[in-house]
Amino acid sequence: MDDFRPLQPGQLLQRGVSRHLADLGFACVEEVVPARGLRVDVMALGPKGEIWVVECKSSRVDFTSDSKWQGYLEWADRFFFAVDEHFPTELLPDDQGLIIGDAYTAEILRMAPEIKLAPARRKVMVQKFATTAARRLQLLRDPDMHPAWD
Repeated sequence: MDDFRPLQPGQLLQRGVSRHLADLGFACVEEVVPARGLRVDVMALGPKGEIWVVECKSSRVDFTSDSKWQGYLEWADRFFFAVDEHFPTELLPDDQGLIIGDAYTAEILRMAPEIKLAPARRKVMVQKFATTAARRLQLLRDPDMHPAWD
């Protein structure tokens, strides 16, 4: 049976962020698991192999109840928070990137500092990115498939 549930606010923001990053030459995958217990909202692979992670926050409560976001820093060259125009941005750390967006597009207001991944970590992340994207494409082409990776 097809699933036509409406997208939630965070998912709409993910879409707008992914569209903007695609305009910058990045390929994006949403909901990527870099390590057990972590799931990043948007992982972007750039034209020079750079890896950006974007954590989308749909409300004050969404941000204040999240104790895991600092665990994402070690999995990216740059880390951003993405919020909508009504979000109280003073809650967000000044030392991370900031993206303001909506369901259709976004804009980088503050570039995240670059902390380059170690080569071995970069290899792991590129493999996770590629595997996640390939599996999702395969399920789109064959929705009745019952993959072993579930």
